[in-house]
Amino acid sequence: MGRIKVGISSWTEPTLVKSGWYPADATTAEDRLRYYASKFPVVEVDSTFYAMPNEKTAQLWVERTPKDFTFNAKAYALLTQHPTPPARLPKDLREKLSDAKGNIYFKDLAPKDKEAVWDRFREGLQPLQDAGKLGAIVFQFPKWFLPSQSAYRFMEDLREWLPDFGIAIEFRQVSWLKEERRQRVVRFLKDHGFTYVVVDEPQGFVSSVPPVVAVTAPLGMVRFHGRNRDTWEKKGISTAEKFRYLYEPSELKAWVPNLRDMGKEAGEVHAIFNNCYADYAVRNAEDLGKLLS
Repeated sequence: MGRIKVGISSWTEPTLVKSGWYPADATTAEDRLRYYASKFPVVEVDSTFYAMPNEKTAQLWVERTPKDFTFNAKAYALLTQHPTPPARLPKDLREKLSDAKGNIYFKDLAPKDKEAVWDRFREGLQPLQDAGKLGAIVFQFPKWFLPSQSAYRFMEDLREWLPDFGIAIEFRQVSWLKEERRQRVVRFLKDHGFTYVVVDEPQGFVSSVPPVVAVTAPLGMVRFHGRNRDTWEKKGISTAEKFRYLYEPSELKAWVPNLRDMGKEAGEVHAIFNNCYADYAVRNAEDLGKLLS
């Protein structure tokens, strides 16, 4: 049975910091990470989706956590085909694209600039990789990332850019997991050693993926996004509001046999709570940990 590690996404989420979960004397980023790592064995880094990871920061994360602690990191938005505001680009690239109007997409970059973005992303997380603390890079693709030859090629290229890193794939497009395509997608991920990210999320939207349980790599992963249908695709709200959902114990209990089954196939399984409103994620992570033990 592979070890099942339970944790949350974004230990720095402002509403979590304000919730009172952290001790009153945990006033710095270092204090909060050390406290979090004393309670949970894994965390997902959310900030790397919005900005390039920083090598010095990653080294501090290594130093501030126990030897067997694990970080997963979300891939930079530009690398998952999300639109990226110029203000979030590295300074030199931002200056080079100063004439661009509106958001930038990866396809808009020149080949050398694409290569530079990949190199910087990889270098920013290298300290975690070198320390054996990097679980996987989570590529959360947008709902317009559709099954196509170009999409499969894009995923195949990930191994070229991140040859030694764990890679996890999360779809936000229902057509990837339709019954007639499901087996092919799972086989593709297995053949390339990519972790399929199992999801628990609101159903009934184009961006909804059914909770298909599958293990496609030595690392298994489940991300819990909550089940708030009213906010899942709502515009103009914060990330915390979008994922504002507190799981009932019965809802989590139903996942216990699935996680244990995944543990029989994988060397390690990560159960990550992304219902990042106030202390909802840590409360549910604690609940699931108790159920598993």
